Amino acid sequence: MAERLAQTDGLTDVQQEILATVRSFVAKEILPVATELEHRDEYPTEIVAGLKDLGIFGLMIPEEYGGLGESLLTYALTVEEIARGWMSVSGIINTHFIVAYMIQQHGTQEQKDYFLPKMATGDVRGAFSMSEPGLGSDVSAIRTKAVREGDAYVINGQKMWLTNGGSANLVAVLCRTDEGQPQDAPAHRSMTTFLIEKEPGFGPNPKVSGLTVPGKIEKMGYKGVDTTELILEDVRIPADRVLGGDSGRGFYQMMDGVEVGRVNVAARGCGVARRAFELGISYAQQRHTFGKPIAEHQAIQFKLAEMATKVEAAHQLMVNAARKKDSGERNDLEAGMAKYLASEYCKEVVEDAFRIHGGYGFSKEYEIERLYREAPMLLIGEGTAEIQKMIIGRRLLEEYRVQG
Repeated sequence: MAERLAQTDGLTDVQQEILATVRSFVAKEILPVATELEHRDEYPTEIVAGLKDLGIFGLMIPEEYGGLGESLLTYALTVEEIARGWMSVSGIINTHFIVAYMIQQHGTQEQKDYFLPKMATGDVRGAFSMSEPGLGSDVSAIRTKAVREGDAYVINGQKMWLTNGGSANLVAVLCRTDEGQPQDAPAHRSMTTFLIEKEPGFGPNPKVSGLTVPGKIEKMGYKGVDTTELILEDVRIPADRVLGGDSGRGFYQMMDGVEVGRVNVAARGCGVARRAFELGISYAQQRHTFGKPIAEHQAIQFKLAEMATKVEAAHQLMVNAARKKDSGERNDLEAGMAKYLASEYCKEVVEDAFRIHGGYGFSKEYEIERLYREAPMLLIGEGTAEIQKMIIGRRLLEEYRVQG
């Protein structure tokens, strides 16, 4: 199928080569098995091994630590291609990438030297943990608490919605640490990110006393990748595993990671929408009603036109957000816009492709059924539409402040 939509101008030869390699991998190794693995809710072990061999886990990690040293744009375009094959695989990479990014940007030199080379090869794979059972978008309401005892911290609490929670062997966990803060200090100043190494798997962790990953949370879609809780009962973590070495900076570190994560979620939305459009326009030319392909009916052509326009608009907004971050500028406005538009448009494009398939779209034999269950996760992940609108609105008021 000819590629006209979602093209990106100004890519280097290296970027084009990376994307061509990933596109080929998706075609050969992901698309043929994705739906079968998804229906079994099976972790894509062989796919992950293939991505390790390609160096994808180290795509943005600097070359000095064994990574490829590529830009956020290259990473986002890679994620778009992978999500086009199977969104769950891009989720496995995203949480790893956010933790690597946080260590790269905020870690001590010892933490960078220790973690980044292993993360670049994919031997250490990351998960990050902010949310808890009693909170959604209100990060300031975190209750999991870490108390300093000598040269260690003792952590107690329960975390929720960890992507890769079972399969990862490194988790960045956001906790409350009230040390050195006045009682009336804002909640975000009393948060610290801890880097916890653990064994992969479920149940009580053999490497970390008091750490338990109860099991996989059963989900409507986004299967294959494990989503879990994390229970911490008197878990002792050395003070040198505080990200950056100093307590009280965790909120800002996590928000920086989530910001680039939002570009990733936008890229996932772009990839899933592109695949849904491809499935829809292909099926519309094969299915006949009233003596002609349904693609020749005006109503279907209108639908295809709307779908393609949404695919194109979301892609360009995502590219803009990635390039803004790569330039060193603040990109929370652009990332919020890209995440908001791409996830909403993804849902709409997938639903239109589902409608084009008619009754067959409801059958598990057709790929669109899987996409229809996957798209809703993007409406929630890395902040809901309402959270994105709050971010966008506040930033617009900063930029367009009326004087006097």
